[in-house]
Amino acid sequence: MIRPDVRWAFARYRAIDHHLPRAEGFPKAPEILPDLGAIVERYEGFILDAFGVLNVGGTVIATAVERIAQIRAAGKRLVVLTNGASQPREVALAKYHRWGFDFTADEVIASRDLAAAHLAAHPLTQGGVWAAIGPKGAPLADLPGDVRAIDDDLLRAADGFLFLGSEGWTEARQAALVAALQERPRPVICANPDVIAPRETGFTWEPGHYAADLPAPVTFFGKPFGGALQAALTRLDLPAARAVMVGDSLHTDILGGRAAGCGTALVAGHGFFAGHDPMPFIRATGLVPDVIASVT
Repeated sequence: MIRPDVRWAFARYRAIDHHLPRAEGFPKAPEILPDLGAIVERYEGFILDAFGVLNVGGTVIATAVERIAQIRAAGKRLVVLTNGASQPREVALAKYHRWGFDFTADEVIASRDLAAAHLAAHPLTQGGVWAAIGPKGAPLADLPGDVRAIDDDLLRAADGFLFLGSEGWTEARQAALVAALQERPRPVICANPDVIAPRETGFTWEPGHYAADLPAPVTFFGKPFGGALQAALTRLDLPAARAVMVGDSLHTDILGGRAAGCGTALVAGHGFFAGHDPMPFIRATGLVPDVIASVT
């Protein structure tokens, strides 16, 4: 499979934007800043993406640790809103602590948790079996109901599918899932709408890329969908206009933040746009952030 670059990934987002929410009220042009320090006093609450803002793959962004300390010192509120769903939230929290962040459990919201809440209320969860797509051996005990790692038998037998991560997912397995859903349509919950994720050596395809092409009703949890942003605003206990969504992607962070009524800040030096001028992409979509910062 082709390894995505910025233009390829951007084109993929454009191709599936019929799945995404709509937003209006974008500014005519973004304010360009060297880093996010200048906006700390503008907002009472900060909703922070993880990949591309706090870290790139397994590497922490050093300025992010400093910026969190600045936000704390200014007495502002913050929450990390991550689309990472492969592992329980506690695993992500421990990772952040190893990197030097001081986030509390209440300051991290994972799309996995949002999907789990939906799963708990889903009628199929009472007596049904969900087949989970994610890294081999990843824990599933935190999820409600009977959730089992997908295998060939579950392609036919499962009552629904839960897409948590795409590590190890192949074109052949995707084709088998498509065929199984064509034979017997069943619901799909996608707990990570990201199409790609920035890593140290480039991008990897993520669950949103695969879920968008499935021949079944797919329910997405995570940015840019409203439930994720509303969960973050509820956690901050602030109206949307007093919070800013900080991220590295136009189609998840900036679109989701604007649709929720938040301010938006694009970090362009890490993650999606690292090494690229984001302005041509912004002009092509009309997804204009309030601020573009080179680094966190």
